[in-house]
Amino acid sequence: MIRVEKNLAQNTVEAYERDISRYLKFLEEEKKVTSIRRVKDSQIREFIRALSDLELAPSTLHRNFSAIRSYHDFLVESEITDESPAQLLVPPKRDQKIPDVLSIEEVEQIIGAINSDSDAFVRDKALLEVLYSTGVRVSELCNLEMADIQNKSGVLRIKGKGKKERLVPIGGKAVDVLDNYIKKMRFRLTEKNLDNGKVFLSMNGRPLTRSAVWQILKKWTAESGIKKNISPHTFRHSFATHLLEGGADLRAIQEMLGHESITTTELYTHLDKQYLAEVHKAFHPRW
Repeated sequence: MIRVEKNLAQNTVEAYERDISRYLKFLEEEKKVTSIRRVKDSQIREFIRALSDLELAPSTLHRNFSAIRSYHDFLVESEITDESPAQLLVPPKRDQKIPDVLSIEEVEQIIGAINSDSDAFVRDKALLEVLYSTGVRVSELCNLEMADIQNKSGVLRIKGKGKKERLVPIGGKAVDVLDNYIKKMRFRLTEKNLDNGKVFLSMNGRPLTRSAVWQILKKWTAESGIKKNISPHTFRHSFATHLLEGGADLRAIQEMLGHESITTTELYTHLDKQYLAEVHKAFHPRW
């Protein structure tokens, strides 16, 4: 039907079908939506944000949004639903924004805000240290398995996009807090055998979801007093930017981030220039 109405090519129709399938799976598994009539506009925004965290091209994000809006319009026209939750949403921009980053001090401030008053503070500290130390995507963090930890070699085996694996170095601080979490907390969470071998678990022993990681980061960011709108991907951007500022080779950063193309990694050279411009403005006497 959509092919006829919009005169779309077969490949585009197939892409739309994949997009809708992924969208419905997200609603069911991540948001626990039991009826398409109960979908909210905020859930659509969360889905697009999750896709953005996968570093999809802006054009792909725009296509996903278009597919979702067309799908809900179809449901309204077919009288399956009364109104479209996507009706008033603004589509994502096609151009790629330079991502926000944290300063080194801000990262330390957020991690330092994690206190022992929380039952899960040992896990949360390990989680954020690993995010910042390795620059992994939130989906890669959630999929990390015990067998992927290679502390003796100082690396983690990461299963990235397209099922491609890479080895990512992990810093000494992250190794220590991760080991502490595994020894002091994780073993208690595995008593119900619901962990599927995953490293980071919820308090009921199930693997953490991307949404849960977002909530953990949101909680400790609020505790730290930092007012920025931060996501797990902000830690990934900060990881890459701080390496570049420290003099790391762009190819090495590309390898650690798991980017197929160096062009994607080159985004961080713009961030570095932006940082230098801010330093110049702050300290040059003629500003």
